[in-house]
Amino acid sequence: MISKGNAEHYIWGDHCDGWYLLNRPDMLIIHEKMPSGTQEKRHYHSVSRQFFYVLEGNLTMELESDKHEIKARQGIEIPPGAKHQARNNSQLPVEFIVISHPTTRGDRSDLSSC
Repeated sequence: MISKGNAEHYIWGDHCDGWYLLNRPDMLIIHEKMPSGTQEKRHYHSVSRQFFYVLEGNLTMELESDKHEIKARQGIEIPPGAKHQARNNSQLPVEFIVISHPTTRGDRSDLSSC
C-alpha cells in the first residue's frame, strides 16, 4: 500500500511538495501540493501524456495559451508536445494527482517565457 504518509517526498518549485505514489519508467503517479501563489515553469513533454486530477482546492492550468480552472474532483489531460503551466492563483493550497505515461524523467523541455 502507498499513501502520501509513506511515499517518498520531494520539494519542487517555490515551496511545493510532491510524493511519488508510483515511480516506474512506463508510468509516474505523483501527489502534489502547491501553496497559494505558486506556479511551475511553463514547459512541455515530447513523449509523455499527463492527466492532472484535483483533490482539494482550485488549480489553474495554462494549456497552449488557454486557461482552465480545475476544481476538486475535476481533471485535465495534457497531450505530448502541449505547452502547459500549473498555477495556484487561489488563496488556499491545491492538492492534485498527476499521472504521466510514460514517465516524464528526461522528457521535459522548459520554455524561456514563463
